[in-house]
Amino acid sequence: MGDQPLWEQIGTSFVQHYYQMFDHDRTHLGSIYIDMSCLTWEGQQFQGKRAIVDKLNSLPFTKIAHSITAQDHQPTPDSAILSMVIGQLKADDDPIMGFHQSFILKNVDDAWVCTNDMFRLAIHNFG
Repeated sequence: MGDQPLWEQIGTSFVQHYYQMFDHDRTHLGSIYIDMSCLTWEGQQFQGKRAIVDKLNSLPFTKIAHSITAQDHQPTPDSAILSMVIGQLKADDDPIMGFHQSFILKNVDDAWVCTNDMFRLAIHNFG
């Protein structure tokens, strides 16, 4: 990872940390959001750490496992990091489903936090 640009290292580390927390104990996800953070989950909008954590903790499954297929990271002009993740997830006994998730990461008080988070399952029928 040492030869990657810094934004790639930070983005990759964030993605690994996020999905490990999501898969093992979603109640800890509040540590990565701030009160100004926004989440769009399957088209539903949530703003603020409490609203986001409440939404993520209310999701109707007891166990989940994410598998990351690809991830891309870019620096933004305002020193943030834009991250896009594509992967698959398995929730409880449901079939494996594809998903897309994007994050904007910002350094606030010497810690990288998620200011924006957008999630969609890749199961929508466009036909």
